[in-house]
Amino acid sequence: MTDHGLTYQDLYTAELDPTLRRGAQLFDVREPDEYTQGHIPGAVNLPLSELAARHDEISGPAVIACLGGGRSAQAAAFLAAQGKRDIHNLVGGTAGWTREGRPLNSGPHP
Repeated sequence: MTDHGLTYQDLYTAELDPTLRRGAQLFDVREPDEYTQGHIPGAVNLPLSELAARHDEISGPAVIACLGGGRSAQAAAFLAAQGKRDIHNLVGGTAGWTREGRPLNSGPHP
């Protein structure tokens, strides 16, 4: 997707593990109450509502997730517009992850 000439790439759930093994960080941009109910193991909570103030916490390759892929696409476009490189939007999000029978963690920690 393009935002002001800067881009991010969509990433599918089957590609997540290899991308993380190559050193990408995983961020979940849902609000804390949604995150604690269930998130992809290893995902760090960075709510979309706080992203503008906290985007410097993201360096290097990153995968952005939410429930279904909408908020994460917004976040990925914002990060690309800030000049971040190697940003990926997790298509289908946490819901897609669980539909495939993959595990979730609950609570406030990744």
